Amino acid sequence: MTETPSGPAADFTPDAIVVGAGLAGLVATHELAKAGKRVLVLDQENRANLGAQAFWSLGGLFFVDSKQQRRTGIKDSYELALQDWMGSAQFDRLGDGTDGPDRGEDYWPRRWAEAYVRFAHTEKQAYLNDLGLSSMPFAGWAERGDGRATGHGNSVPRFHLTWGTGPEVVRVFAEPVEAAEQRGLVRFGFRHRVDDLVVEDGAVVGVRGAQLAEDDSPRGVRSNRDVVGEFDYRAAAVVVGSGGIGHNFDLMRQNWPTERIGPAPEHLIAGVPAHVDGRMIGITEAAGATVVNRDRLWAYVEGVHNWDPIWPDHAIRILPGPSSMWFDADGKRLEGMSGVPGADTNGSMKQVLAGGHDYSWFILTQTIIEKEFGLSGSEQNPDITGKDVKFAIKSRLAKGAPGPVEAFKEHGVDFVVADNLADLVANMNEIARGPQLDVAEIERQIVARDRELDNPFCKDVQVMAIANARRAKTEKIIRVAPPHRILDPAHGPLIAVRLNILSRKTLGGLETNLDAQCIAADGSPIPGLYAAGEAAGFGGGGVHGYNALEGTFLGGCIFSGRTAGRAIARG
Repeated sequence: MTETPSGPAADFTPDAIVVGAGLAGLVATHELAKAGKRVLVLDQENRANLGAQAFWSLGGLFFVDSKQQRRTGIKDSYELALQDWMGSAQFDRLGDGTDGPDRGEDYWPRRWAEAYVRFAHTEKQAYLNDLGLSSMPFAGWAERGDGRATGHGNSVPRFHLTWGTGPEVVRVFAEPVEAAEQRGLVRFGFRHRVDDLVVEDGAVVGVRGAQLAEDDSPRGVRSNRDVVGEFDYRAAAVVVGSGGIGHNFDLMRQNWPTERIGPAPEHLIAGVPAHVDGRMIGITEAAGATVVNRDRLWAYVEGVHNWDPIWPDHAIRILPGPSSMWFDADGKRLEGMSGVPGADTNGSMKQVLAGGHDYSWFILTQTIIEKEFGLSGSEQNPDITGKDVKFAIKSRLAKGAPGPVEAFKEHGVDFVVADNLADLVANMNEIARGPQLDVAEIERQIVARDRELDNPFCKDVQVMAIANARRAKTEKIIRVAPPHRILDPAHGPLIAVRLNILSRKTLGGLETNLDAQCIAADGSPIPGLYAAGEAAGFGGGGVHGYNALEGTFLGGCIFSGRTAGRAIARG
C-alpha cells in the first residue's frame, strides 16, 4: 500500500480480494475462509444486495443421475449428460489443440465442460446438501432440444428446483461467510467500485477504485454512483466475480451474434438488475487477461414487461410448458422443435428475428396457462421461495393458475384475453409493435394443428412433444396440460401473450484454466489473477458454448467459485 489503509482494510491484511459479492464471489470466499485465509470482499452495491443476481433466480440446478431422477424413474448418466452438453455447446473454436497462443477460444471451455458435467454427476448434490440446501422431489424438463440425439438439448429432465429458490442458494453460502466475518477472517467493502487492477512485474497484486456514497436502496433497485473517496488495497490474489453484461444494452447489442441468430433487438428488456454492467470484464482485460467468445450470449424470447418492476426495464421470463402455439410478429407459426415453447432457446430466437421484428406471440387457453405457465424469479414464486408446503400445494394443485401468473394475466401489458378468436386477434393488433395479424390466417393454422389431435397418430412436432413430455410422471401431473383443441370453448377463455426479448446471461468471458486463473494472450496464467462465475463465462471463458441446458448458471457460479477459492487456498 502507498498509504495506511482505511475503510474495510484497516487493521486487516487480506490473503485474497474478491471483487463481487454475488454467488461466485460468496462461494470463493467460503472456500477461502474454510481454509483459514483472510478475504476482503468488495462490491459496488450495498449489503442488501448480497448474493446479487442469484437471489432473484428460480434456483434451478443441473444434476446428473440425481436422487430425484432415480426416484421418478428417469435414467441418466455422465455419458448421456456429456453427450447432451457437447451437442449443445457445439465447441468449434478449438485452434491447434494446445494451450499456447494458438489454442483457440474453446480450448479451456471444453475442458471446463467435461469437469463441470462430472461435478454435476458426482459431487455437486452432496456438496450442496451438506451446506443445508435441498431440492424439490422431482426434476423438470428444460431446453428439451432441437430434435437430434447428438444436437442441442436435455435428453431427460435435469432441472432441479431449489426448495427456497434463489434466496436459499444464496443463504447456504452467505451464512458461513458472514460467520467468518464475525470471526475476523472476512471483511466486506460495500459501495466500493473497483476501477483498476494493480499489476506489478506481470502479477496482479491488488485493486484500486472509488468509494461510492452510501445508498440504502432496497435490493435490486438502481443505486447512486456518487464518488466520495478512493481506495487502494493489496493482496496476493484477486478473484473477479463481478457478473456479466446483461443490463448493459449497448454491450449486448455490440456483441450480438447477428450472423448466427439475427439482428439485435431494438426493444430489449432486462432480466437482471441495473448493476449488471459488465465493466469489470473490460477492466480485467486491460490488466492483461484474455476475453473469449464475446458473441455468445443467452437471451430469452419469452420475456414480458413486469407490471410491478423493481429495476429499470424489469423483465420476467415465462417458463412455458410445450402446449402454447407460437407465432412470429407476422402471424406465421414457428416451425420444428424450436417452435415448441421451452425446447430450443436460440433456435426460437433465430425464427423470431428472421421476420425482421423483435417480438412474437403465444396463443393458448386458460387450461394451458393454469398448468404450464411458470414465471422466472424468486419473487414470482412466493410459495417455494418461502418454503411453505401448504401454500405450495394450494397454489400449484388447486383450480386456477398460481396467483403471480393470474396477476400478470390481469395487469401485464403483454397479455390479452378474449372469448373468441376474432376478438383475441383484434386485441393483439392493438398492442402489436409491427404487422397487423390476419384472423383468418391465424385461425387456419390453429385449426390445422387442432386436427392433429383427432387420433393418437400425427405429424405435428409440437403435438408429439406434448405427448413425449407427458410420459414423465411429474410433467404429466403438474406441468403439461392434457392435449386439447385450442379453439374448444370448454378450455377458454383464449389468451395471447406478446413475447419480448429479455437479456440474461453472458456465455463468453474471461478465459481461465482449470484452476480458475486468468489467461494471458500467450496462453500463460497471470499470477495472482482469478475469475469465476459469469465474468468467466461460468468457467474457462464459455463453458456452455453456444447453448445453455438450464439449471447451469447457478451451478457454474458454484463450481467456478469453489475452484478459484480452493486453488488460492492451496497456494
